[in-house]
Amino acid sequence: MKPIQVGLLGIGTVGSGVFNVLQRNQEEIRRRAGRGIEITMVADLDTARAQAVVGDGVRVVGDAREVIANPDIDIVIELIGGYGIAKALVLEAIAAGKHVVTANKALLAVHGTEIFEAASAHGVMVAFEAAVAGGIPIIKALREGLTANRIQWIAGIINGTTNFILSEMRDKGLDFDVVLKEAQRLGYAEADPTFDIEGVDAAHKAAIMSAIAFGIPVQFGKAYVEGITRLSATDIRYAEQLGYRIKLLGITKRREGEGVELRVHPTLVPAKRLIANVEGAMNAVVVNGDAVGTTLYYGKGAGSEPTASAVIADLVDVTRLATSDPQHRVPHLAFQPGQMRDVSVLPMEQVITSYYLRLRVADQAGVLAQVTGLLAGTGISIDAVLQREADQVGGEGATSTDLIILTHDTREGTMNEAIAQMQALPSVLAPITRIRKEELN
Repeated sequence: MKPIQVGLLGIGTVGSGVFNVLQRNQEEIRRRAGRGIEITMVADLDTARAQAVVGDGVRVVGDAREVIANPDIDIVIELIGGYGIAKALVLEAIAAGKHVVTANKALLAVHGTEIFEAASAHGVMVAFEAAVAGGIPIIKALREGLTANRIQWIAGIINGTTNFILSEMRDKGLDFDVVLKEAQRLGYAEADPTFDIEGVDAAHKAAIMSAIAFGIPVQFGKAYVEGITRLSATDIRYAEQLGYRIKLLGITKRREGEGVELRVHPTLVPAKRLIANVEGAMNAVVVNGDAVGTTLYYGKGAGSEPTASAVIADLVDVTRLATSDPQHRVPHLAFQPGQMRDVSVLPMEQVITSYYLRLRVADQAGVLAQVTGLLAGTGISIDAVLQREADQVGGEGATSTDLIILTHDTREGTMNEAIAQMQALPSVLAPITRIRKEELN
């Protein structure tokens, strides 16, 4: 059978990995796919470097539209990234009847609904395993392996840069700024790490998983996003003493009759949970389904060949299904297009979770009673209290201490009200630190 011909747009770190793995394992891949898969054309602005990577047997061009216009190309791999030209090229490839494989989570999180509708209208596939958690096959697990389940919630460490930073802060007791510089030196963080450290990258991925899990449109714009830049080594140390670890999690939950929670933020996780022990730049996703219970998916979330593994798995899937009736392919977002539901993403004020609070307070009689009284007055139940030894600050004899409170579940809006009241107390000497807590049972 004639090999499937693939055009590759962008041959940077991931693109090079795709080409090399496909070459190295071509016989194994052919046996699985039922026919050969060959990258026959590559588009990259640096044509000389691209030609050096692929050799003389592959045509290299500087204009991606030449790849799309080539009638011999069956599948287009988009590895350019970003929202701009990548969106235009993907839509043009779809309109030209090409199947598309992409690792572009930002594009799908923002424009996924439009792209999937275009693909359905033209009878082609858009495959995107590599867009979430690199080499971990979490998209396939959600779309196919867990089809029997009513997914209840997903919680994932889906950004390796932030997990590396938090792991180093915990292990070495260093503050965020110090560890970020080290992460940049080692190549774990970009020169401009904003998307990673502010939680945007994780939110892109969480929005995609939420759509697949619950059969709703991709709604990145409605996600609550909070990064790790305000975390201190002090809070990581206190969390450890209380039996927790702090991870940046992408979380999405079903709330029956109300909507869906979609949020990214630092989270206290019990140290005994497997996901709490995921260290360094590794990724992990926990999925809870009504039939299967809780399942964990762990592995490398980035890198040349781990991401290439996911891209090539998509190539094999598309190759197997290219001649099938479009109505009988696995839907892009797991649910049939006509069965998607416009379930609302809940505003953060309606999210329900428990909390870690750290208050820097004057070490004087009645402060604890004041604070716990305000919490009780707003209907917030306390799970545990930890008060540290007093230390001296300011003038002679002035002392202060850290008061740590863990709460039971409450609504975010209620907690906002309680924090405002506590912050107004004369005995509270600094801004209150609030970190959300999840048991992930």
